[in-house]
Amino acid sequence: MNAAVIVLLVLLAALAVSVAAGYAFSSRSARLRAMDVRGGIGARQKAFVRFSSAYCRIGGRVLAYGILFLTCAASLFPFLWMISSSLKTPAEVSNTMRLVFFPASPQWSNYARAWTTIDMVGGFLNTMIIEAATIPVCVIVSSLEAFAFSKMYMRHKTVHLLILLSGLMVPYASVVLPLYRAYYKLGFINTFWPLILPTMFGSVSQMFFYIQYQKGIPDAMFESGKIDGAGYLQQFVHIMLPMMGPAIAAQVVFMFIGNWNDFFAPSLYLTNENVKTLQLKLKSLSDGNRMDLPYVFAGAAITCVPLFAIYFAFQRYFVGGLAITGTGVKG
Repeated sequence: MNAAVIVLLVLLAALAVSVAAGYAFSSRSARLRAMDVRGGIGARQKAFVRFSSAYCRIGGRVLAYGILFLTCAASLFPFLWMISSSLKTPAEVSNTMRLVFFPASPQWSNYARAWTTIDMVGGFLNTMIIEAATIPVCVIVSSLEAFAFSKMYMRHKTVHLLILLSGLMVPYASVVLPLYRAYYKLGFINTFWPLILPTMFGSVSQMFFYIQYQKGIPDAMFESGKIDGAGYLQQFVHIMLPMMGPAIAAQVVFMFIGNWNDFFAPSLYLTNENVKTLQLKLKSLSDGNRMDLPYVFAGAAITCVPLFAIYFAFQRYFVGGLAITGTGVKG
């Protein structure tokens, strides 16, 4: 049996014994406390109660931090494996007899080869053009639509909202063919318009996110604006928009990552090498080097660098975005 499997089984057995002991200590301690209330207990029993409380408190913390550590390790392992594999030789990556995590001699030249073989700079610029053209428009339009549903009076607006949300149940792949035919007739193939044009009408999922956030803002503020003579657009610009900073920042980060990782839509409409995004450039790298996997891992690591930078710079907006639930603004 593999040594790693034996170590894992031993750790699981130790964890099971520790949890069982904690449960037994807790039950015994509860009974002793009840006896202490009724008639008192001895010194040894009081010492056991103190020991049990300390064991459960410290053991609970160790268990909680252990689970968090394992979850973090499981989340980071794919990225660490990608970086490690990018520094290996092809023989080390394809070795099926022995797992090689740390390369014997790091091959830093894999990064130079990946950078020079495909046009990384061109793919980065094409991706950033799409990011810059889609994010501002989509955010403004979606927030305006959300303001209409959350704060304006409209007849049957719940029905209209449900009709819009029902569009989320339609798979994108089911409408690819008519979309492609329409864009082909318009001459948009091998341009960025098929990726930019749909965002000009907003995003239903982003609009729903903003609706939940805006419903947590008191209506009295907008009633005061009406009394002062402010129209709906003025209320949105001067009252609602400044208060939507956390929600907008979270959605900008999410949309940036979604556009950056998008492969399906660009692969349909962008076939010319001059307009390919970074993900398509990476795919072409793997197509020509199926046996040279470290080369491909190096290209994948390069494309992940901006995402890591975005995450570390705006990680509080990830937390802020997850804190906004269907009941309004939380946190």
